[in-house]
Amino acid sequence: MQERQPTTPLFPPVNVTTTATTTTGVERVESDHIRLLRDILAAQDRQNELMEELVSQLGAAQRQRNQELAQWKAANPELAQNCRNAAEALSRVQTAFLQTLTEEVNANADGLAEGEFLLSEFVDRFGPRLAHLNGVLQVLAQLSGPGAT
Repeated sequence: MQERQPTTPLFPPVNVTTTATTTTGVERVESDHIRLLRDILAAQDRQNELMEELVSQLGAAQRQRNQELAQWKAANPELAQNCRNAAEALSRVQTAFLQTLTEEVNANADGLAEGEFLLSEFVDRFGPRLAHLNGVLQVLAQLSGPGAT
């Protein structure tokens, strides 16, 4: 007969007795958790400081732009009023343009969803005009009188 070879156990033996090393191990784990939580807290504090600094910088730049715009409006009150009138007129044009655009979409919804050609044609026809019109309106609105900033 063949002799059996000793096999290694699948699971290592588990010590279930209570000793001082177990308490030390628990204390070490708790110590590691506390250290980790302190590190996380320090990182969050640093992140909060950076966010406060970022908000401060952005706020300062925004205040500077608003001050310069207010100075320009005070120096050019007639031009600011003309910008306001032009913005109102272009807003009506934009409304009519959007009405045409939505009617086109509603009339050709299936074709736009299914055909690449129709969608491309639609975007080429309406996209650039809409983008430029929105840009001009935004500039005019910013430069208009104090009622519309």
